[in-house]
Amino acid sequence: MQIARLRTLVTDRRVLDAALVLGCLALTAMAVKGRWSPLPRPAIAVAGVLGSVAQWPRRRWPLPAAVLGAVSYALSGNPGPIVVGLYSGATYAPRRQVWVVAIAGWAGFAGLIWLRDGRLELAEAAAWGLAAALIVAAGVYTATRNLLLESLRERARRAEAERLLREEQARSAERTRIAREMHDVLAHKVSLIALHAGALEVAATGDPDRVRQGAALIRVTAREALQELRTVLGVLQAEPGGQGAMFADLTALVAAATRAGQRVELRDEAGPLPPATARVVHRVAQEGLTNVRKHAAGAPAAVSVRRDADGSVTVTVHNGPGTGRAMDLPGSGAGLVGLAERIRLVGGSLRSGPLGPGGRDGWRVEATVPGNVQ
Repeated sequence: MQIARLRTLVTDRRVLDAALVLGCLALTAMAVKGRWSPLPRPAIAVAGVLGSVAQWPRRRWPLPAAVLGAVSYALSGNPGPIVVGLYSGATYAPRRQVWVVAIAGWAGFAGLIWLRDGRLELAEAAAWGLAAALIVAAGVYTATRNLLLESLRERARRAEAERLLREEQARSAERTRIAREMHDVLAHKVSLIALHAGALEVAATGDPDRVRQGAALIRVTAREALQELRTVLGVLQAEPGGQGAMFADLTALVAAATRAGQRVELRDEAGPLPPATARVVHRVAQEGLTNVRKHAAGAPAAVSVRRDADGSVTVTVHNGPGTGRAMDLPGSGAGLVGLAERIRLVGGSLRSGPLGPGGRDGWRVEATVPGNVQ
């Protein structure tokens, strides 16, 4: 605790300035006692005290501190104010005023010699000019070093701010990825369960075998939903960019929709696809069929996949107008938005919209993705 307090005192600017002023005043007392200047002792004392006190605001007013320190030395012979003043002037004054500081310092050194000897030799003028230049150079070096350190600190602050921003962006992207994956799995399977439950409700008073079959389909679909949810969690826990477990292919997707009573036709002209591309194609078809069940109940749907001349893959989900009542399922409306973002990230494009005036011919979702998604 005492060491920390001592370090704080040493680095406190006010403590350092006070120590310098006290040191200059002590030298003033010595200059008065030793008659370091040919002037009377009262003049030496006044000049020394004024030059010493002028060093207190040396950071705020560096140029006056340097000039008054030089005048103080010329009149009192006290070297404290001129050394502190020249160094402070070179450190804290604007660069364009440094030459004034240097000239003031040389004039102060030369002034004492002229008052004491009545003349100034060339060698003495050159020697004291060199002394003033060395003190000013030390101040300029300190100022340059301070600017460099401040620049490095500012760069470190910017780097830290950019790091925090990147971390926040990464967290936001991860939350979006989790939300998108959860939506892809749960929205599709829950809509299938709702479709099975609706059919079971209609057949509740009919054939017991159909009731048992509907209940079995609900159980199987719920189990598949749980399994796919576990698969998604496994992918999310893997390294970013990892593929994780394989997702269901289009044949299984269409078969599950057909078992639920949805009329779906699959036309796969693309053949086997790379795993990453197949996953995106699967998600497009899954989202399209989910929307058909939710918004166009009873409408036939067609899923087609083809390879284009440039090697890209185009998947289309097209459905006719609905013939039944829309399913009462909540939705955030973000399914197609999230799908469009997913496809954009892999370098593809998504187009969706109604067919015919007012959508009387149905709806189409079409996506084009690169043939080899990275």
